[in-house]
Amino acid sequence: MNDISYEKAKLSDALRISILLKTVYIQTYAIDGITFEFANFITKRFSTQNIENIIKENPSQLIVASQNENPVGVAEIIYNSNCPIREIAVPELSKLYVLERFYGKGIGFGLIQEAEKEVLHNGFTEFNLEVYIKNTRAISFYERQGYTSIGNVDFPMEFNTYENLVMNKVLG
Repeated sequence: MNDISYEKAKLSDALRISILLKTVYIQTYAIDGITFEFANFITKRFSTQNIENIIKENPSQLIVASQNENPVGVAEIIYNSNCPIREIAVPELSKLYVLERFYGKGIGFGLIQEAEKEVLHNGFTEFNLEVYIKNTRAISFYERQGYTSIGNVDFPMEFNTYENLVMNKVLG
């Protein structure tokens, strides 16, 4: 059975979500291998404890795509986010990560649809995201979902900064 289910994250998912996030981040961004800066970032940002805290604070913040009850993708919504370009409060799709072996199966599409429904359900009418400027596959995916570029911002990591594209979609 290859049916994909989508649901809010549970505490029992935290360890597996942590591993999924680390794996996708490495596959996507470790173009120079695992630098110390990179290792420090993912160890802190994607720790099991950090994921557990997110789930405890707002269970609607993480949406998990699962196959046979095993996570294969995750979307994270940040509600208390401000648009770095327009400087107004807009929820942010902070992460949309799918394990590489599950690309092309509609999982990213399903996750973004679920996240957009959740944002609408919570009374918001638009959604922002930031994506690494060199991640052309992701940018193309977001454009196909109706997101448009509204500017660029820097993403700081210890010693370096990386240019991100800010994208927005009016929901409805």
